[in-house]
Amino acid sequence: MLRHSVVSKSNEKRQTSPLDIEIRRLRPGDNATAFRTLNEEWISFHFTLEPKDLETLSDPENAILLKGGHIFMVHSGDEPVGCVALIPMGEGVYELSKMAISPLMRGRGLGRQLLQYAIAQARLIGARSLFLGSSTKLPAAVHLYESEGFRHVQPEALPPMPYTRANVWMDLIL
Repeated sequence: MLRHSVVSKSNEKRQTSPLDIEIRRLRPGDNATAFRTLNEEWISFHFTLEPKDLETLSDPENAILLKGGHIFMVHSGDEPVGCVALIPMGEGVYELSKMAISPLMRGRGLGRQLLQYAIAQARLIGARSLFLGSSTKLPAAVHLYESEGFRHVQPEALPPMPYTRANVWMDLIL
């Protein structure tokens, strides 16, 4: 569990105010409804839910957690407002996946903090590298990954990506 303060810079008319957040690990047996809801919301807004999305989101405990993966949830008060998963692919390689921030909370730096937290946790668990698939339809997300050290690679350099929406492939050596 980690507590952060985030300063909002949403527009000039509003006062900047700290946003108190907490990042919590989702454990087997925990309610994963928010993880599913946050992901379904952003995927459906930009793309179409694909079979692998449905498989993972309908049972994240078996699809991620019981395979040695990790899910981190961002909470503002009692409200879950963001999430990310580290999915093990073998030999110290993890997919950074299912990262989503609630639409009402975007633009406040939560995505960057969550990404930095996930990278730090990956290092703590001994990961050698992270990889992800993104899309040119999400330039802000691609820029965020670049700014945190991810580099563009050819898809053949990564484990198979089951999402047709992915046309940007990146990795980060830890």
